[in-house]
Formats: sequence, structure tokens, C-alpha cells
Amino acid sequence: MKDNVKQMASAEKDFATHEHFSQLAETLIGSEIVKLGGEIREKIRQGEKIYNFTIGDFNPEIFPIPQDLEDEIVNAYRRHFTNYPAAEGNVDLREALSQFLENKEGLKYSSREILVASGGRPLIYAFFRTIADKGDKVIYAVPSWNNNHYTHFVEGVHCEVEARVENNFMPTAEDIKPHIHDAVILALCSPQNPTGTTFTKGALEAICDMVLEENKRRGAAEKKLYVLYDQMYWQLTHGNVRHYDPVSLRPQMKAYTVYIDAISKCFAATGVRVGWAMGPEAVLGKMKAILSHVGAWAPMAEQKAVAAYLGQHENINNYLQHFKAELSFRLQKIYEGFLRLKSEGLPVDAIAPQAAIYLTVSITARGLRTDKGSVLEQQKDVTAYLLNEAGIALVPFYAFGASKNSGWYRLSVGACKKEEIDAMIETLAQALRKLK
Repeated sequence: MKDNVKQMASAEKDFATHEHFSQLAETLIGSEIVKLGGEIREKIRQGEKIYNFTIGDFNPEIFPIPQDLEDEIVNAYRRHFTNYPAAEGNVDLREALSQFLENKEGLKYSSREILVASGGRPLIYAFFRTIADKGDKVIYAVPSWNNNHYTHFVEGVHCEVEARVENNFMPTAEDIKPHIHDAVILALCSPQNPTGTTFTKGALEAICDMVLEENKRRGAAEKKLYVLYDQMYWQLTHGNVRHYDPVSLRPQMKAYTVYIDAISKCFAATGVRVGWAMGPEAVLGKMKAILSHVGAWAPMAEQKAVAAYLGQHENINNYLQHFKAELSFRLQKIYEGFLRLKSEGLPVDAIAPQAAIYLTVSITARGLRTDKGSVLEQQKDVTAYLLNEAGIALVPFYAFGASKNSGWYRLSVGACKKEEIDAMIETLAQALRKLK
């Protein structure tokens, strides 16, 4: 019996070492954020104090979803809305979205030009699958969220545009132009994840004009260049910052633009899973066909709840006013803290907060020596030092495709307790003062 068990174990081990999977599975890059998250969870489990600014999510004890939305969800389940929804999204939700988008953003899309799914991710995946074939060129900025992985899914040609600090890490028409010939997707995001920065009116107009000119140049038999416009954070702008979108600036862009949006960020509802795309009906029809086989629809009860909630304009405005004030306070206070450290001569910097839940910060400590004598040779060493010495967890821009030695980081305030900000800034200062 023991010999049989040993033989089975040996056979399983031998099989595991010779297993082969699809090229996609073998070559898909693991998430740096997930890896960092595992390290953070282990430190917390061991009782360490960690200031966790890595998650692009919300602590629901600090930022709960709107009470009115929660009530609508509970009510929908009590009314037994638990069966399959329509593949393209329930018509009442799509009609509510059509009205909401026109009222709030001035965008006119009929219910036939709106596709609902379980958040933005499956819609982005379906868009890439609809537009791009193997070998097609996809343009996206770095740093940016997940465009490299979606391009890998479709075996597209990666046309990376490295955005620069002087443009607040937003790509420009000048950056994009060298890649535009024969490209089929231009992936844009504003407000941008991970930077929390936005397009200016002029910068986005220049990009739109370039796309329109390129599509005019192409013959009838050629694929057109489509813009994927991820505006998940558009309702979370701060101060005097204004959100701009392609179709509002250039109505002709409606034929070439697919928007991605959701309740995930604007209502702190990342786990409720209701997202939507707006765009040309023909494109959305193909996306719908793809998603019908994936089954990535938003749950029936949540769809009913969101449809009912979107008509509560006063409640929504009240929620957003409070929500944005709380986010702005945290972002501004941390920004001012970084500027104080910079004025002391410490190797930090930051970009003034514009939107979303993110602050772009810089910690340029590469090459410095710790008080224990080790040199922070690479940026990943700086990241590890911040976590181990100061208990501060940030996501480096190299996790979003930027240069491995970029000193810039995404700082998320979705789980930030405002009473801990001063202590965090001082802890960071103490850690940096130890470097020589």
C-alpha cells in the first residue's frame, strides 16, 4: 500500500513538472500589485502596523456605498429579482443610464447604444476582442492600468507611449502620433489610473482631431482606429478640475469611441459589479455576442437597484458632495505633507491632486544607503524599504508598465483614515532621514 502511494505521488510530481498549458496561460504576466498585496497581508497578519495605500478600492467602514443604493439592492432581493438578466443589460437600467448620462454629462446615447456587464473589466475585454486581431497595433500610455494585459490577450502589437511628468503623466497627441498608422485601438483613461490626473481640454481635442484625420485617411476596406475611453472616475474630480470626454469635444468621435463606466468608483461600490459601455451600436452588438458566452452580466437585483437609484438626483448629488470632500481632504493633506518633506530636502515630490482616489508621489531614494549599510540599488529596493522600515505600502509605477527605475508611485486613499495621515508622514520622514 505504501509503495502504491509513493508511486502515485511520484507520478503526480512527474506529471506536474511536464505539464504544458496554452501559450496565453504560460506567458501572461502576474500582477505586481497582487504580489505586493500578499506581502502586505502577511505583515498585517503578523501584527505589524501598515499604512496601506496600495488598493484601488474602498474600506466600506470609511467609505460605504450610498444608503439609498443599499436599500434598493436589499429591496430588489426581497422582491426576488434573482433570475438571469438580459444579456445586454435590463432595458430599465439602460434607459435609466441613458437619461442619467444626458443629465449629468450631456452625452446622448440611446438604450441600444449602452451595454451593461459586471463592472468595467469584462467590457474592456470584449472591446479588445471585438476590435483587435492577432498582430494588430494597440496604443496605450504607460503608466496605465492593465492595457498591456488586454493587448496580450488578443496577441496585439504593444505600442507603448511613456507619459511624462511635465504632462502630469497624461499622453499627448505628439506622443501618440508616431504609432497611429494602422493602429486599431487607442486606449485612453481620464481621470487616469494610476496617476489621478486628467486630460486638459486642448490636449484631448488634439488627440481627437488626430484620430478623425487618421480615420478619414483610411480607405473603406481598412479597419478604423477606435478609442477606448475609460472614464471610471469622471465624477470624482477635485477643486476646479473639469472632466473632458471625446464626443462632447468632437461629436464626430461618436462613431469611433467606446466609453467604459460603472458605479464602482463614483459610489464606492466596487463589489456591487454594475458597469456599462456606450458606443456605436454595431460595436456593442459584437461585444454583447462575446459576453453572452462569457456570462459576465451584472446581477439582476443590482441592475434593478441601480436603475431605481439613478433617478434619485438629489440623493446622488448629496452623496457625491460628501464623498468627494472626504477624498479631497485626504489627498490634499497628504500632498501638503509631501511638499513639507520636499522643502526639508528629503527625496520626495508629488503632483497636486486632480481627480479619482489617487495621488502621484515620487520617492527618489535609489542609490542611497540605509543605516544598516545596504544600498538601495533598484527602485524595487526603495519600495521594499518603505514597506519594511516605515510600514508604508505604495504601488510603484513600474507595476503599471513604466520604467523599472521610475521613482513615481500611486498612493490610493480608498482605505485611508484621515486621523493617521500626520503619523504616516512623520514615519516616512524618519525612514528617509536615515538614508545617506
